[in-house]
Amino acid sequence: MGVKKRSDCLFSYSLDIWGDKWSLLIIRDMIFRGKSTYGDFLKSPERIATNILATRLQQLEENGLIEKTEHPDSKAKNLYKLTPKSIALVPVFAEIFLWAEKYEPVPEGMNEKMGAFREDKEAAAKALMDRLLELVKC
Repeated sequence: MGVKKRSDCLFSYSLDIWGDKWSLLIIRDMIFRGKSTYGDFLKSPERIATNILATRLQQLEENGLIEKTEHPDSKAKNLYKLTPKSIALVPVFAEIFLWAEKYEPVPEGMNEKMGAFREDKEAAAKALMDRLLELVKC
């Protein structure tokens, strides 16, 4: 199904797919925190409502940013996996982090995780994207 385009503007198209707060936070949790189940996402500190989470997961799947598969241990659960399309957002996350740290104190533990982006964002983003793409192949 995918997103209905409001215009031919690529910026608008991108924001329609992943530009809301919750979609980016779900993808962030998958990329940087290894979350992969509905329950994992509910435990995030931002406290997403269940109805919003269900809608965003469906939209992300419909737009090819995540893939839903059966959980190997439980038929009642699904696993959500990154796709190459969502992994390609890693440089966007790096830019958002670098912008935010100019204006807000960096939380404890974040310096170690994001320090490589500060030193060489292109190389760090490529290394992380390569690692995530390898995981997607499995």
